[in-house]
Amino acid sequence: MLLRSFENRAFIALVLLVTAALVWTLSGFLLPVFWATVLAILFTPLFQWVRRGMRGHNSLAALTTLLIVFVLVIVPLVVLGGAVTQEALGLYNRVVSGDINVTEPLHTAEQLLPELTQRAEELGVDFDRIRENAAQAALAVGQGLATRLLSVGQQTLQFVLLLAVTLYVLFFFLRDGDRLTNTLIRALPLGDPRERRLLTKFVAVTRATVKGTFVISAVQGAIGGVTFALLGLGSPVLWGVVMTVLSFIPAIGATIVWGPVALYLLLTGQVVEGLILIGVGAGIMGTVDNALRPILVGRDAGMPDYVILLSTLGGLGTFGVSGLVIGPVVAGLFLTVWELFTEEFATADTDDPDVPGDDPEEAAAAEPDPAALTGAPKTSPDDEAPTSDVVLDL
Repeated sequence: MLLRSFENRAFIALVLLVTAALVWTLSGFLLPVFWATVLAILFTPLFQWVRRGMRGHNSLAALTTLLIVFVLVIVPLVVLGGAVTQEALGLYNRVVSGDINVTEPLHTAEQLLPELTQRAEELGVDFDRIRENAAQAALAVGQGLATRLLSVGQQTLQFVLLLAVTLYVLFFFLRDGDRLTNTLIRALPLGDPRERRLLTKFVAVTRATVKGTFVISAVQGAIGGVTFALLGLGSPVLWGVVMTVLSFIPAIGATIVWGPVALYLLLTGQVVEGLILIGVGAGIMGTVDNALRPILVGRDAGMPDYVILLSTLGGLGTFGVSGLVIGPVVAGLFLTVWELFTEEFATADTDDPDVPGDDPEEAAAAEPDPAALTGAPKTSPDDEAPTSDVVLDL
């Protein structure tokens, strides 16, 4: 018996060691595997629909779904990335050549508000220094952006490799998704009900995060980019993408972009354009989150808003763009694990005969009679109102 116990422990240690070695070996490809999992979760309904049309041919249905994903997701992202790169480099060249004068709003403000300018100078405010610092900051930001874009261009080969790995893994996740899920449930030593509940939570949070974060941010960025284009502002695709990224930040979001631009338009005499931009930003982009989030997310996430916010920001700071999904997923699994732990151990404590007060008869005998305290007549159990079970909707 002792030998058998030692063998089991040694085997478990071997399993953990080999698993850790595999994770370490594949550490450079964990993010492609993660995004393949996310895409598989999102497009599994499409795969099942295609498979029914192809009479159950899994491989052909998976390949067809993969082509659809490539055309609808990958190709637009690549084209958008190329357009953003061109506009960013063009914007940087215009700032360097002087076509865009970032100090013009300060000069206009000095002309429109001479008294305020005089008061500021009396307080020691040096507008010449402010203009110089603003110009230097704009050049530094533009140079940093151009350098980053060039480095991204130099890493094209690596990007293509990771994209190929993602699509390759996605094919097998779509084709063998049911079998892989059942194998994972059988292999994990957590108990099948717990594992299925955790996997269900993982799928729900992933879908809710993508729908509630990426889709809403993309809509806000698209509205901002189209508005920039209609108003004749430069680099609408670039600023639309920037607003999409910043829309991940709740409350502030795209205001970081359209707010200063609207102020710039007002200070440079383009009052109508500035007011239109403020109206679109505050009236449309500012309310699209409240309008779309209940429709796209609903109760899928099953998490409080503050948990989603903190986990999203924490994931973004830890894992980069992938953390926008990883953070909420980890938070969702954390809450689910603690719900399971609380439910099971609370039930175990309640069923323990040694715990005082668990016996209903003892609790009733120890509890003071309300009728004796108030002088009201006693009621029998049959007179009590029926109670209903409360079901916790996860």
